[in-house]
Amino acid sequence: MWLTIFGYTASICMILGYLPQAIATIRTRNTDGIALPTFCMLGIGSILFVVQGCMLENWPLVITNVITTICSVIIFGIKLYNDHFRKHK
Repeated sequence: MWLTIFGYTASICMILGYLPQAIATIRTRNTDGIALPTFCMLGIGSILFVVQGCMLENWPLVITNVITTICSVIIFGIKLYNDHFRKHK
């Protein structure tokens, strides 16, 4: 029981940690303060946790990391777009 409570609490904390950055980046399109390698590694880590969660049938782990992967991919995409077009201006 405690393990489940800790798992769901960790999931909520992770999601609430990622969503504000993703929402702010989507709204403002400002990625100046974002390190591309960081979000690349966070995205890869989240994908690997999704795989691990599926293998263990740990659904809080899967759900949390699907959401954080999506956030990382969105931020990563906006960052790549911004960096690409800034170089061409």
